[in-house]
Amino acid sequence: MGELTDKIKGNVNEMVGKAKQAMAGDADDPNRTHSDDKLEAEGAAQELKGKGQQFIGKVKGALGDDI
Repeated sequence: MGELTDKIKGNVNEMVGKAKQAMAGDADDPNRTHSDDKLEAEGAAQELKGKGQQFIGKVKGALGDDI
C-alpha cells in the first residue's frame, strides 16, 4: 500500500470510529445498554486503528514507499 492509500484508509477508519462512539450516546445516560458500551469500545478501537494507519502513511511518505 502506498502513502496516500494508508492516509485515506486511516481517515475513513477515524471517521467511522467517531461516528460509532457518537451513536453510542452519553456514558451518563440511564437508558444506556451493554450494546451501547460495546459500540463505543468498537468505535474507539477503530479510531485508534485509523490513527495508526495515518501514521504509517506519514512514515512511508518520509521514507518512501519501498518500506
